[in-house]
Amino acid sequence: MKRRKELTATATVGEQVDTLVGRVALVTGAARGQGRAIAHRLVRAGAAVIAGDVLSEVDALADELPGRALAARLDVTDASSWRRLIEQGVERFGRLDILVNNAGVLRRVELANETGEEFERIWRVNCLGAFFGMQAARPHLRASGHGTVVNTLSTAALTAWTMHGAYASSKWALRGLTRVAALELAADGIRVNAVVPGPVLTPMVIRDDDPDAATRLARTPLGRAGLPGDIAEVVLFLVSDASSFLTGAEVVVDGGQTVGTILAAPRRD
Repeated sequence: MKRRKELTATATVGEQVDTLVGRVALVTGAARGQGRAIAHRLVRAGAAVIAGDVLSEVDALADELPGRALAARLDVTDASSWRRLIEQGVERFGRLDILVNNAGVLRRVELANETGEEFERIWRVNCLGAFFGMQAARPHLRASGHGTVVNTLSTAALTAWTMHGAYASSKWALRGLTRVAALELAADGIRVNAVVPGPVLTPMVIRDDDPDAATRLARTPLGRAGLPGDIAEVVLFLVSDASSFLTGAEVVVDGGQTVGTILAAPRRD
C-alpha cells in the first residue's frame, strides 16, 4: 500500500494557481504516472486538459477533474487518432495552447534477443508519436500566440543503458527531434522544450516482477527517487510564461544522478 501511495504522490512545493487560466493542454500517456500527475497539475494552474492514452484508465480523469478534462483514447502511433482527439478537444474547449508528449513505453532486453518488430514498436511510441503530435497540433499552437510543446525524454537520452537498446535509441532520437522542432517552430511563436526524468516511481518502472526497483531507484545524490509530481512541476514551468525565453532546452530532473559519482571521503588515520 505504501508503494502505491508513492506512485500517486504529487509535489506541492512552489504551488502556482491561475498561471494557465484560459489555456488548453493536450497530455498524452495521461492514464497514470507522470501523465496523470501532469494533467492534474496543469488543471490546478487553471488550464483545461485533453487527456489521451491507449489505456482505459484515462477515462477516470474526466471524473477526477469535472468540467476541466476531456478524456479519450489516443494511439500516438496513428496520425488519424491524433487528428480525431485534437478535433474533439478543440470542439470542446475552443483552442489548443499546450502539447505535452508524455506517452512512452519501456523495454528491457539484450540486443542479441531483440526483434525487429519490438524494436520498431518502441520507436513508434516513443519518437514517431511525438512527431505526429507536433505535426497535428502545430496549426492550433500557432494560432494560440503562446504555443508550447514539452517532450518527455529520459536520462537514457543522455547516456546509455545495457538491455535498453530500443528504448535508449528512441529517446536519443526524440532528443534530436525536439531540437529540430524548437528551431523550425520558433518562427510560429511555438516553444519546444524537453523534460528529462531520471528515476521516477511510476507504474512503468515499479512492477511486481521487480520488487527491488524502488530501493534501487532511490540511490541518487539526493537520497530518494523522484515522484510523478516532481516532473509535473517542471512541465508546468516549461509551458507557462515563466519560461517565455526558453526553447530547445533540456531540463534534467534526476536527483543529481547524471551529474557524476560521489566518492567516499578518504580515511584520515
